[in-house]
Amino acid sequence: MGTAITRYRAASVATLRIEPLDALTLIYHRASGITHLVDSPVPELLAVLQAAPLTLDATLAALTQAHDLIDPDRNALAARLDELVDAGLVERL
Repeated sequence: MGTAITRYRAASVATLRIEPLDALTLIYHRASGITHLVDSPVPELLAVLQAAPLTLDATLAALTQAHDLIDPDRNALAARLDELVDAGLVERL
């Protein structure tokens, strides 16, 4: 029996209202009724995960390529994805 590979996908665009406010971003999650005030890299993560479900490593690679990250941190990304899953903004598949 093989090990399942965890993939992540952003909540449906229909359930989110995203409003940039200078350096921060407001995200209203319609499903929960909660408004989140977030900083980078959350908007960038949601954008990457809207296109298709990605593994942790594929997400890191996409962010690194799109934003020219010099020293990407896999553990920090995993922690941030876990926070977004807990908030309902990202699904773990």
